[in-house]
Amino acid sequence: MITRVAMATALATAATAPALAQQVTVTSLMKDGFTLVSTIPSPAGPGLFLVKGERMFFCVVAETPTSIDVATRYCKPVH
Repeated sequence: MITRVAMATALATAATAPALAQQVTVTSLMKDGFTLVSTIPSPAGPGLFLVKGERMFFCVVAETPTSIDVATRYCKPVH
């Protein structure tokens, strides 16, 4: 019984982690009060550092000559 509960909890956590990571975008952070404080070039695309209080996120954005906007590829918290 305990093994089933532990397994179900682990699977639920693993399933929701990518969903939560996908929901964080530059736009969502800016709407939440984060401020863009720095940019850097990176092999993955332009990198943006956003800060709110003690919290910091690093986001990578992407665009192409044919894209209609600059889109967030991913954002990760900085610890």
